[in-house]
Amino acid sequence: MLSHRKPQNLKISDIAVILDIPADVLRSDIADRGTDVSKAYRRGKAASKVKLHSQEMMLAQVGSPLAIENAHRNLLDMEDDE
Repeated sequence: MLSHRKPQNLKISDIAVILDIPADVLRSDIADRGTDVSKAYRRGKAASKVKLHSQEMMLAQVGSPLAIENAHRNLLDMEDDE
């Protein structure tokens, strides 16, 4: 199962190779938000975002201009999603 392997930041086609299933089957399972595969994929994707946002915030705190801009954009995206 996808959640046991935890591939991070991989394309669906690469994950399909690791799992030894056709990429179109995996895409179909991911597209159906009710499947366990879809839920595991989206949890993994969200976990990757958390790590990236955390790194952006740390870099922003030490003054990286690009990280400050990205962190600001991330906060605006959060507000838009509320």
